[in-house]
Amino acid sequence: MIRKILDAIGLEKQSKYVRDYFYATNMKASIYMSVIVIMLEIWMIIHMTRTIINEHIQHLFWNIADKYYSNYLILLCIALLMLLFAIRYFKGSNRTRWLCLLIIPMAAAVCVFEIWQLSKYDPAQVQASYFANYIILLIAGIITITLAVLLMTGKNDKKWQSLATMYLFSFICINFGIMISTNSYAKGEQILTFLTMELFVVCLLTWRPVTGFMILTVSYWVFMFRLDNLVAYNTGTVGITESTQINGFTMWISTLMFCISNYYKTRSQALKDENLEKINSYLSRISVEDELTGIHNMVYFRNEAEKMLNYVTTDKENIVFLFLDIENFKSYNEKYGFHKGNELLIEFAHCISESFKGSLVSRFSDDHFVVLTRFDGCKDVINSLSEHIHDMQGEVQLTLKCGAYRPNSTETDPSLACDRARFACNSIKKHFDRTFRMYDQSLEDKFQLKHYIVNKIDNAIAKGYIKVYYQPVVSTKNGCICGLEALARWHDPNYGILPPGAFIEILEEYRQIHKLDRCIVEQVCKDYRRAIDSKMPFVPVSLNISRLDFELCDIVGFLNETADKYRVPKRFLDIEITESALTDQQDFLQNAMNVLHSSGYNIWLDDFGSGYSSLNVLKDFQFDVMKIDMKFLSGFKSNDKTKPILENIVQLTKQLNMVSLTEGVESVEQFEFLKSIGCDRAQGYLFSKPLPEEELRAKIENGELSISPEFIPAA
Repeated sequence: MIRKILDAIGLEKQSKYVRDYFYATNMKASIYMSVIVIMLEIWMIIHMTRTIINEHIQHLFWNIADKYYSNYLILLCIALLMLLFAIRYFKGSNRTRWLCLLIIPMAAAVCVFEIWQLSKYDPAQVQASYFANYIILLIAGIITITLAVLLMTGKNDKKWQSLATMYLFSFICINFGIMISTNSYAKGEQILTFLTMELFVVCLLTWRPVTGFMILTVSYWVFMFRLDNLVAYNTGTVGITESTQINGFTMWISTLMFCISNYYKTRSQALKDENLEKINSYLSRISVEDELTGIHNMVYFRNEAEKMLNYVTTDKENIVFLFLDIENFKSYNEKYGFHKGNELLIEFAHCISESFKGSLVSRFSDDHFVVLTRFDGCKDVINSLSEHIHDMQGEVQLTLKCGAYRPNSTETDPSLACDRARFACNSIKKHFDRTFRMYDQSLEDKFQLKHYIVNKIDNAIAKGYIKVYYQPVVSTKNGCICGLEALARWHDPNYGILPPGAFIEILEEYRQIHKLDRCIVEQVCKDYRRAIDSKMPFVPVSLNISRLDFELCDIVGFLNETADKYRVPKRFLDIEITESALTDQQDFLQNAMNVLHSSGYNIWLDDFGSGYSSLNVLKDFQFDVMKIDMKFLSGFKSNDKTKPILENIVQLTKQLNMVSLTEGVESVEQFEFLKSIGCDRAQGYLFSKPLPEEELRAKIENGELSISPEFIPAA
């Protein structure tokens, strides 16, 4: 309530921007106001001088002093001074201060006039109001001289001097209006001078409502009081009439309403401009500053780093790009929450800035940072930062990884340099004994392959370099092929045959894996149609689907569309989803899997046992086949725990109405054991490595492999 009252009367707390806006508005209004007053006063002085000369030449000095010359002259001086202060504010210079040499003598003349008037003052002959006016003009003259001297000698804009001049100007304008209009009223004329000065002061200038109220109330009261005394003095009556009082009150309240309206209109515009200024400032700031940490962002980093790489004075032999990564930060967020995680990032960001003072530091993304600095001593700083991260970690083990790249003398691309430093950093992830890795030739070869894969995947698909290799899945009941797993191979003209490990992770990192998976789906469907049309047997094929496929494209829609295009029954296409893919976005993947099931596809859980959430996955999702990870067979002979674990997993699949499939089978002994415990299917090099379709069919024709009878078409 109190706040609303303060706001209504104009006593609310204003920001510096709003105060400066009001100040600038008043300085602008002062220019118009002072110019008009200067023109009026010069005209009045000239007009009165001509009248006095024509009528009273023999008493020129006396009449000049008696005809309000001091009022006109002091108002002219202050108007000139106000104009000079306003010009200095907008122009930012003091080149017009020489005009003070004109103002000071005129103000001094007013002081002399008023001292002379005071010396001959006779209360019996002159009203007390005239005596008060003499005092006011004398004080105003002294203040005017003081402000003029300050303006003439000062080099910089002093806000208080301008405001003091504006207050003095306003006061003298109102006093001038009161003096002239009371004299005019005594002669039966209008009080237009007083009204004009009130409008000038209260409507051209912007005042807080409470200040405007005080100015108007005091000035109208003084004016009406002097009118009342003047009428009583001249006529011997009671004073001014009731109608005059009502007219005065009407003028007071009308002017006050205009004053308040002007204030709120100006304040509203000031707040709008302030808000726009804040938005522009914010946009300008975030264009070069990271919103969370407050250090520079990558836009700024790239621009400044490029400039540094192009400077002739830059010692390129001793500069290095560093890429810093806080490993295991995701676990920290999960343990303590995002708020604490953000606090850690902010603290560490400023720690990096302090450690690399004078260097270019930026937040790359998430918990990654980049630095362009001198190579000398950078390893020591990284070691110090690593210790700092260790001190901040709490119950979650955090480690700092840093990749470094030193550009050669001709390199000018900071993005590529950061990418190489990042590549070096990624190469030591999961290596808890290493903190720092310099980018070298071995990484360069891998880096070039990485960019080759990213840039050439579209071309490889278009030109048929991506081939499907099939690895058989056999039934433990009859040892015959009951399924195939479709695996991708890249037959590149430059690098030869690239295994999946060389390109799948890279395509996932750059979010292009869906292109590869769609290509494999298309080829498998083509192979099915060609085989069926040629009266050759074809068994169900399992397709590896990446978690990103569900984000990057409508993979379910593409599967349905492609299957319909080549007339492939849904039971011949199985979908493999890795266990690790199910740990994120569970609701989204659950919905997608429901759609796949309802479309008629079987869904396999791939790599069961390779992660940490296996039992939760079995609880939350519905699968048709469990593919047991090959690691379970790696210690088949040496580890006594292997057999009972596998046996229990197989029994679990039966209880969950799932088909069990174990991969990595390399010996007959392993196969016989799986058969004895009731495992339904097996896959591994014991039967065949992944092969192109032609070679696989050749093995079948040679009798090395056989297809389960239910998939052999009738003659």
